[in-house]
Amino acid sequence: AYQPDSPSTSLKACVIDAPKISSRGVSLLVSVRDNNVDQALKVLKKKMQREGIFRELKMKDAFEKPSIRKAREQAEAVSRARKAMRKKMQREGLLPMPKKVERPTRGGPGGGSPRGGM
Repeated sequence: AYQPDSPSTSLKACVIDAPKISSRGVSLLVSVRDNNVDQALKVLKKKMQREGIFRELKMKDAFEKPSIRKAREQAEAVSRARKAMRKKMQREGLLPMPKKVERPTRGGPGGGSPRGGM
């Protein structure tokens, strides 16, 4: 957890450690650069979103009957298996690869930051 009065904040970097909320015991580490805690929290939130921690918290908010939980877990397993099979078939050339979406680069032709040098 972030402690603003700790001696490590006088350095140019410290680490925010997310609490172990997930049942998988995933520990997420985010480094804070130049005391930019807002950016570090943004990165931490994105990582937690990717790991599915917010979804798990939402599921634990209310009681889920064991029969419904079992059905949901089976449906998730089927979905994961289908996705793995689809990826395998794409790698083997049996299915066409997904179309790549071109994302615009930041900063234009010069690269770097769009705001200049910050």
